[in-house]
Formats: sequence, structure tokens, C-alpha cells
Amino acid sequence: MTWAAFRSHFPVTGRWAFFDHAAVAPIPDTAVAALAEYASRLAGNGLADILFWVDRVAHVRRLAAQLINAPAADDVMFVPNTTTGIGLIAEGYPWTPGDNVILAAEEYPSNQYPWLNLASRGVEVRTVPSRGNRVEIDDVRAAMTDRTRVLATSFVQYGSGFRTDLAALGELCRERGVFFFVDAIQGLGVFPLDVQALPIDALAADGHKWLLAPEGAGIAYVRREWVDRLHPIGVGAHSVVHSFNYSTIDFRLKPHAGRWEGGALNVPGITALGASLELLLGAGIDAVSRRIIELTDYLCARAPEFGLEVFSSRREPDKSGIVSLTKPGTPPKEIMKRCRAAGVIVNVRADRLRVSPHAYNTEDEIDRFLRVVADGG
Repeated sequence: MTWAAFRSHFPVTGRWAFFDHAAVAPIPDTAVAALAEYASRLAGNGLADILFWVDRVAHVRRLAAQLINAPAADDVMFVPNTTTGIGLIAEGYPWTPGDNVILAAEEYPSNQYPWLNLASRGVEVRTVPSRGNRVEIDDVRAAMTDRTRVLATSFVQYGSGFRTDLAALGELCRERGVFFFVDAIQGLGVFPLDVQALPIDALAADGHKWLLAPEGAGIAYVRREWVDRLHPIGVGAHSVVHSFNYSTIDFRLKPHAGRWEGGALNVPGITALGASLELLLGAGIDAVSRRIIELTDYLCARAPEFGLEVFSSRREPDKSGIVSLTKPGTPPKEIMKRCRAAGVIVNVRADRLRVSPHAYNTEDEIDRFLRVVADGG
């Protein structure tokens, strides 16, 4: 697939130069068609189409398993948001008073509050401040104690764009016997992630950012050896082995991640997520990754010409789809508003301009953004 062909699936390009995929991304026309099909079939057939949608959800689960190379499709569950996936680990882990969890100090709030909520259970949150634009693994190691039970990290930090070395942190966790959780939302869909090659015990990611899906349809993964060790929360009719035998109460939980899917799923969101996954997997995540790095490298190379300073680490292992920028003397929100008026969508995080292009964007669109910055003086 050429990038021109890939781009043709995004109606947003008709109006906007859209560089805010780290917030809420526009969806491709294939996902729009999937949503329309769901609405049409539900209106015309109701429950009579149930087996069609059961099959569609199973298909999307297989796509999600392919995306992260899960050992089996059943190792993947659907979640309404990343917060839900974080919560099932935070609330389900077998804590003992005095245990602690390690976080980067600049984590997105959704990867802080669920852990801070454990204070009443005697769990301490230990935070590791960034050194400028990076989180150093030596600082993570130094923060660990013999009571560290969980390390929770973002694949990519939402404010700085720093990409975590998951292999190195995972190996540290294995050495220390620490559960390794990854908030994958800012990297999944941009970079390959292989849960069989990496020592990740669980991850979660909503689909509305780099996976190009609607809000409310995400995925989570739990390594099979941990399924019975985590206390299940959100248990419901669909959590048990014979989930469709409603007249018999047989409390045997599914032996995989499906035990956390207790109630009705967001089927329209999941089917749209599936359409977006087909597009991304069809292009190839390796190719998507290379294209996004090309675009962000181009942006970072040209930014100084327009008075912009690049805050994000652009070391080869650290690069991501997020570029954090500043323009001395100009408030970032002023630039953001000026861009919006000119048909360019960027955002502000951590009091810096955040630019996050996807593979369908172009160098010409980046130049358009830079011209808006320059026109403001």
C-alpha cells in the first residue's frame, strides 16, 4: 500500500492538517463504514443478527492478538478505555500492606490515580522524576525496594514523547520479581509490540489515538500465568465458562482474559476498531513506524528554522510519534489557537506544543504547520 492510498481513507485531510493523534484521532472511512453497517443491521434485524456480530467480535479479537502477538486470541480482552485495563490490575493484584508500585512522575493521570487509590490498602506509590526529556532506567532501579510489586509505565510518555525501552525495563522487572504493566495507548499502532518477546505481564490501550478507532473500544492483555493470581473485578454473566447458559448458575470463571468481560461489549466500537486494525495491519506496523519517524524527523529538522525548540529526546531508541516543542516568548496555547484558525490541529501538554502526526500525514502538511508558526512572528 502506498502512503497516498493509505491517506485516501482519511476524510479529515479534506479540511485539516491533523497532528493530534496523541489525543483523539480521526477515524478512516473503513471504520465509518463499519459503524454504518452496525447501525443498519441493528435497525433492520435486531437480535436476529446476533451470530453475525459474535463472529465479527471474534475476528477483531484475533486482529488485536495479531497486533501484539499474543499467544492466543483469548489472551486479549476488550475494554472501554485504558483506565479500565489499569484498574483491573491495580485492584486485582494481591497486595499486602507495605507493598509499593513504581511510576514515572510525569505519567498521564490515568496511570497514576488507580495506583494512588490503593493507599487505603497500605500500598505506597513511588515516583521516578524524568531527567529533562527522559526517564532513566537507573533511576527506576534505584526506586525499587524489596517491597516493589508492580512497575507501571507508559509505552510513550504523553507529554514529552519519550519512548520507553520496554525490553530493558521488563528485564529489570524479571530480575526483581516485579509485575510489569504497560499503558500502551501512546505507542500501540505506531510501533511493533510483541508480548511473547517482551516480558510484559499486562497492558491496556484504548483505540481512539494511534489505533484510529472510536473512543470506548480498546484492548487489554494479561499474561496467562497471571490470570488466576489476579482477583477478578467487574465479574458478570459473560465472565464464566458457560456464559450463555443463563438459567444455570455455575461460577467457574473463564481461564483467560475473557473473565474480565463481564457484561455487554461495545460492539459498534469494536467492529470499527477492527476496520482500523485491518488498515494498519495491511500497511504493516513496521512500515507505519518508519513513516511516522520520517515525519517527526522532518519536523524536528526544520523546527529551528521557525524559532521552535525541540524538547523531546530524539535519540534513536527514544523517538516516538509525539514531538514536544517550545517557542521562546510565545505561549503554546496562542500557537495552538492560531493553528486551529488556519486549519491545523495540534495540542498543548505540559505547557509545551505537542505535535503528533500519523502515517497518512505529509511533509507538505508539516510545512503548513511551520508556516503558521512563522506567520505569528
